[in-house]
Amino acid sequence: MHSPQPQQPKVNYQSETDRILQHLPQDRVPTLFLHACCAPCSSYVLEYLSRCFSITLFFYNPNIAPEAEYLHRKAELQRLVREMPLGNPVTVLDGDYFPERFYALAKGLEQEPERGARCQKCIGHRLEETFRTAAQQPQLPDFVCTTLSISPHKDAVFINTAGNALAAQYGISWLPSDFKKKGGYQRSIVLSREYDLYRQNFCGCVYSRLEAERREKEMASS
Repeated sequence: MHSPQPQQPKVNYQSETDRILQHLPQDRVPTLFLHACCAPCSSYVLEYLSRCFSITLFFYNPNIAPEAEYLHRKAELQRLVREMPLGNPVTVLDGDYFPERFYALAKGLEQEPERGARCQKCIGHRLEETFRTAAQQPQLPDFVCTTLSISPHKDAVFINTAGNALAAQYGISWLPSDFKKKGGYQRSIVLSREYDLYRQNFCGCVYSRLEAERREKEMASS
């Protein structure tokens, strides 16, 4: 009989973030290349991290549809950065919008639930594009990260595992995160109200919107 494999200890990504922030250089402001999915998710993350980093906020989300939704979310992110008091400079960098990239990777996975295989492929693609773009900057950032882990619907273990793998590939440090911890998600709701941010009820893709609509219909009929 085989002995059961020992369980790997669960990683506390928030503790890892705190540890890194405590040991940042004091003689300069380090740089962070931060993938942003939308303004509500970015609100708390910017409040939390802009005191420690000079941030390039990279808006790359080919999953968002239709284009009007994409443009609305981008405009709200730009407005948030203009209106929110931030500890250090934050610059918004606009990524390409090619939704066909998302539909190609989602092919055959249309019925997958959020956090499933389609979601992982989408996040993996956005993270890889984030690292690829960060590596093309005139000066390499000190860290790369994403706002995605603030969502209770996203798998922080997958996000950080993918981020660490890409960090090794591109030679840029990954900033581990689970931004929903320490009341981060709740704080994002407060900030969204304070800045009157457009707060969508679905992740961004057409499949997540249909899933949200099904949930609403089930709640209405129950």
